[in-house]
Amino acid sequence: MSETKQVKQFEAEVSQLLKLMIHSVYSNKEIFLRELISNASDAIDRLRFAALEDEELFEGDTDLKIRVTYDADAKTITIADNGIGMSRDEVTENIGTIAKSGTREFIEALSGDEKNDAMLIGQFGVGFYSAFMVADNVELRTRRAGLDASEGVRWESKGEGEYVIEPIEKPNRGTEITIHLTEDDAELAEGSTLRHIVRKYSDHISFPIEMPAEGEDEEGEEEGEKFETVNQASALWVRPRSEISDEEYQEFYKHVAHDFEDPLTWTHSKVEGRLKFNMLFYVPGRRPFDMNTNYEGKRHGIKLYVKRVFIMDDAEMFMPRYLRFVRGVVDSDDLTLNLSREFLQENRIVAAMRKTAIKRVLDMLEELAEDGEESKKYQQFWNAFGPVLKEGVVEDNKNRDRVAKLLRFATTHDDEPAQTTSLAEYVERMQDGQDKIYYVTAETFAAAKNSPHLEVFRDKGVEVLLLHDAVDEWVTSHLAEFDGHELQSVAIGELDLDFDKKDEEGDEEDEAEKKDETPEELEGLIAKMKDALGERVQDVRVSKRLTSSPACLVAGEGGVSANLDRILKKAGEFSPGFAPVLELNPTHPIIAKLTGETDNDSFGDWTQVLYDQAILSEGGKPEDPATFVKRMNKLMVDLMG
Repeated sequence: MSETKQVKQFEAEVSQLLKLMIHSVYSNKEIFLRELISNASDAIDRLRFAALEDEELFEGDTDLKIRVTYDADAKTITIADNGIGMSRDEVTENIGTIAKSGTREFIEALSGDEKNDAMLIGQFGVGFYSAFMVADNVELRTRRAGLDASEGVRWESKGEGEYVIEPIEKPNRGTEITIHLTEDDAELAEGSTLRHIVRKYSDHISFPIEMPAEGEDEEGEEEGEKFETVNQASALWVRPRSEISDEEYQEFYKHVAHDFEDPLTWTHSKVEGRLKFNMLFYVPGRRPFDMNTNYEGKRHGIKLYVKRVFIMDDAEMFMPRYLRFVRGVVDSDDLTLNLSREFLQENRIVAAMRKTAIKRVLDMLEELAEDGEESKKYQQFWNAFGPVLKEGVVEDNKNRDRVAKLLRFATTHDDEPAQTTSLAEYVERMQDGQDKIYYVTAETFAAAKNSPHLEVFRDKGVEVLLLHDAVDEWVTSHLAEFDGHELQSVAIGELDLDFDKKDEEGDEEDEAEKKDETPEELEGLIAKMKDALGERVQDVRVSKRLTSSPACLVAGEGGVSANLDRILKKAGEFSPGFAPVLELNPTHPIIAKLTGETDNDSFGDWTQVLYDQAILSEGGKPEDPATFVKRMNKLMVDLMG
């Protein structure tokens, strides 16, 4: 053990975080106590888990608890636990540097807007750093269970860019944090105030939270001093739902998810039968900043308990990736305490529990999506987690239909970016005789909304889904139909919107005969354009999609869309390539001009420009932008005489 006292600098990201905490716009500063008690509870959980393999870590003290004491004269509050504690290296790693905490991801997500960043602080789960909301100095004393008493560690900082760390003698394992309150917050060092805060925010903590009994002296543990437990000290998730208030559910969520804000909704169930387990799942009120970040370290997904003993954080085997936004607790009476992550991945009990967990979450979302006031909450959920839930169509074959009913999309029905329309609502609005659900995919909502492929659909009043999330390409490739209706891209294959005439006798055959007809005056034009474009296209044909644009590109039957081709290439994945068909609008003046164009060079320039313009209208870019611009300039000069 090092015997030296050191003054160290915080990493830049931590300094920035501390500055944000000190100048936090939170008006409710008392939540610092909730955060520190939550951390103490986690430390005791980890001790119990580690002691499953090594009982010596208890050091003869199995009376696990958290103590909150105070000294009004000294303006201090101390939160102490007899949990796992920390070594010197762990103190430096967990507090002085970004280490595995995800602090860098948090800092990168900051916008500079105080109000928005304050909300983000809550998502990050500031934990220990929250002490600086009310403190001008914070002192931490700790010793990891199993280490010698001489290997205690003292850490102290004013939150101004540096901290002091030194070895101390600490007979008892665990951690105690002493907060030296600012003048403005000195009133917090009062017994009734602290009891109120503990009961308000931390009543659900499953370990006793002790405070000096009312009427006792303030700080210190003099011999004979009496302490009383001020919380219920029982696992909330095993209590009957009828005995738990909404406020208790909400505060427990903030503990288990390390979030400052209330959850959007939750589901609590007790399963008894062949297997016995409890589940309490929450949907956060907003999207966590690190939803798609795979950094190592502490995560706040599903906590696994066995017979009320904490086993692990982020027990991902109980929840598929498309439900990774769910937070909560699973507690099994059937699993053994000594479990490895690998064993859990293949365990039949876990598989049965996972099936039930998925069902409970989907039930919860379906209830949220029903008509009424709750449906407003569902839209809030969808705005935060819609693209994540869409992954379920790809990942979960067994529940694909249930997930599909929960999907929401933007459509040409209202031309707004908000994704509010369900597939069921689309089907209800389908025209007589329409048997397909039409959609267009693009990189942005604007590109989807303004796609030339929609021109004839708008003219005929046929609704089209406007898909612009990257995952939508995979959703449509795995969701072949909904409620008996095939999903059809408006940009793949030939198009036939004459479904309104097919009920008339004989019309279907007549339309089939006319389907491949090309006006005689355009046959020569099409042949010349094929020659001019060569291998860049697999075909040129007259379009049934266009009413105002001169040309567009479509994928052949069974081909990939231009949007999917771009996505795959951008991600460095293999793409079979976009082999387009160039479709022409025979009524457009440019096409009419080309029909009579005799200059081969000019004809070639017009053809190439039309092709590149069609790429641009799809949200892509020409293979050779410089040449495209030169051609455009030349043609404009020619038109100007």
